Amino acid sequence: MDYDIVIVGAGPAGLSAACRLKQINPDLSVVVLEKGSEVGAHILSGAVMEPTALDELFPDWKTLGAPLITEVRQDNIYVFNKTRGIKVPSLFVPKTMHNAGNYIISLGNFCRWLAEQAEQLGVEIFPGFAATEVLYDDKNNVRGVATGDMGLAADGSHKTDYTPGMELRGKYTFFAEGCRGHLGKQLIECFSLDDNALQPQHYGIGIKELWQIHPEKHHQGLVVHSAGWPLTETGSSGGGFLYHMEDNLVSVGLTIDLSYSNPHLSPFDEFQRYKQHPVIKQYLEGGERVSYGARALVKGGMQSLPKMTFRGGVLLGDNAGTLNFAKIKGIHCAMKTGMIAAESAAEAIASNRQQDELTAFNSNYQSSWAYQELHRHRNFGPAQHKWGNIIGSAYAFIDINIFNGHLPWTLTDPRPDHARLKPASESKTIDYPKPDNRLTFDKLSSVFISNTNHEEAQPCHLKLVNPEVPISHNLPLYDEPAQRYCPAGVYEVVQETGGEKRFQINAQNCVHCKTCDIKDPSQNIIWVAPEGGGGPNYPNM
Repeated sequence: MDYDIVIVGAGPAGLSAACRLKQINPDLSVVVLEKGSEVGAHILSGAVMEPTALDELFPDWKTLGAPLITEVRQDNIYVFNKTRGIKVPSLFVPKTMHNAGNYIISLGNFCRWLAEQAEQLGVEIFPGFAATEVLYDDKNNVRGVATGDMGLAADGSHKTDYTPGMELRGKYTFFAEGCRGHLGKQLIECFSLDDNALQPQHYGIGIKELWQIHPEKHHQGLVVHSAGWPLTETGSSGGGFLYHMEDNLVSVGLTIDLSYSNPHLSPFDEFQRYKQHPVIKQYLEGGERVSYGARALVKGGMQSLPKMTFRGGVLLGDNAGTLNFAKIKGIHCAMKTGMIAAESAAEAIASNRQQDELTAFNSNYQSSWAYQELHRHRNFGPAQHKWGNIIGSAYAFIDINIFNGHLPWTLTDPRPDHARLKPASESKTIDYPKPDNRLTFDKLSSVFISNTNHEEAQPCHLKLVNPEVPISHNLPLYDEPAQRYCPAGVYEVVQETGGEKRFQINAQNCVHCKTCDIKDPSQNIIWVAPEGGGGPNYPNM
């Protein structure tokens, strides 16, 4: 199937690009592929949204019924120790953390709304189709993508319902897969797009639950952020959040930098501990957990940005790493990259320049407010890595509040996250308490309410470069950390009756967070897209 523009991923970047293309030229043929069973099924974010890009894309978004219902009314920022939270006066908070004029949203529902706008403009959207292969022509220009075959058995043979994948070819292909997109990762390597980056990309893992709480505990529009406990006990960095949405719903979550060094750390269990802090527990106690999910997030900022364009295509949003970690916000930045790509591609097609490199995108992006944001706040993330949350935030206050990001240096962190683990023998073991099934829960019951499902009789989408490495190398050196960094219980070390140990992959549990692809110390796990429609089905996340 031939199109003017092929877009991979129905997140905020991809859908904004699709809408902008049709706004510029309604005659352009545009298709969006989405690997989830529906638009929004795989979308997970806190989320507090800055409406800057939305104001540009749809100035009448309120009239159009965009699901931005709850405006932020109050910001509370705490430093936690184990027993109490110290509220930070607003005067001493980095101004990037102020949320006046922003909205607490469900990003999944926002993407569903964006998809409705795109379809009304004439965009074709194909949910349930995973792009699994980049197509190239004989000059190594990107020509589009191929979707995965459906109906393959675990051994790769064809089942009775086998349907071959299809090629979708475009004059330009936009890759908007989100953080650590598996095709984006291939393109970065193929075209050496990160050769001039100042540092490797850095990541975190965000774990989130949606709760229905008692009305008397609910304060619609309240935003709570925290640093400190429990991560300070393991020398890790990150932070927690609790957002009061509409209808007595709250989003609660914890983000942990994947630069942590203790292989015994379990992000899932750190999150369970986080919910027991008095400041958080006071809201959740007596409530009902509605949903659960996890997703890696990109946080390297400007220093980690790859070159985003290549012959025949462009990387958009978190696939390139445009999230502004200083704000803990990426939606508006991702949307803006999609809009700039749309404008650049529409102009190229109108000028009959097809399959070339969208060099105009690079200059247009670097002159945009989205890039200027990343530049001003470029030192926030490296400061957190170098000095931890507390001292790093104090530096950020000076850099951002006083000097507005104009200090004449750029901090970097040259060590990739997967290379930060210390041997298990040199690390403190962590005793995590058993779940109480009221406030804290286990992984499997959590995966159950993420509505995760994969066709069991299909090839495993979690590939091992060397099947021997988990037991021969990772287990003796790091006590095989995949057992703990995965928030869905995918990886296990199983002891056989004869005493031998075996590495087991429960791919059915995978929530597509991509943490294994990022954090495995041997870079031995490669995440590829499973059969389209598989994975989580997040409601209101």
